[in-house]
Amino acid sequence: MPDAERLDYRTIDEVIHGRVRLAVMAYLSGAGSADFGELRTKTGVTDGNLSVNLRKLEAAGYVAIEKKFVDRRPQTICHLTEAGRTAWIAYLARLQAMLFDPGSPPAS
Repeated sequence: MPDAERLDYRTIDEVIHGRVRLAVMAYLSGAGSADFGELRTKTGVTDGNLSVNLRKLEAAGYVAIEKKFVDRRPQTICHLTEAGRTAWIAYLARLQAMLFDPGSPPAS
């Protein structure tokens, strides 16, 4: 692939590429799901900032948000969807393609 194509930043998934959304996707890719408080703690952002970014991921179909009550307290659980996992893998592959010369293997 010519460098112009390999380095085309416009092909990066902008929904995932936002810093908070990137952190959420990275965490959920390992955990599968997490409650709102756990995500807030892991990302270190405010409730409002996390809510806005979760809505963007939900609108893209990358996360599913489940709201329920546990012991009369509201609980919000965020799940990585299959579409989200596919988009995450494609995002990582795209970054790897940008970072490494296709003629040489990645550094270990």
